[in-house]
Amino acid sequence: MSAETGTDTCPRVSRRFRLQWEEAQNAWVLLYPEGMVKLNQSAGEIMRRCDGSRTVSAIVADLEQAFGASGLADDVAKFLELARGQQWIEG
Repeated sequence: MSAETGTDTCPRVSRRFRLQWEEAQNAWVLLYPEGMVKLNQSAGEIMRRCDGSRTVSAIVADLEQAFGASGLADDVAKFLELARGQQWIEG
């Protein structure tokens, strides 16, 4: 896990994008002036928790509780690194 995706960071959706549920797509999407990114279910669940007030640890704990799972920290960290690389998140 890089320093930028440490468990104490509070990621938020980048100001370049707007996250919303898109009924027609039956999925969470990231909207931006040039288009749209359709997120899979896991990505949507992570992104909707990236509100700038929750730490990565809190996001992981919330996901594990919501889905009755454990050991999600590595998968969440990998997705957040990808999302940061795509400039979907900041913070």
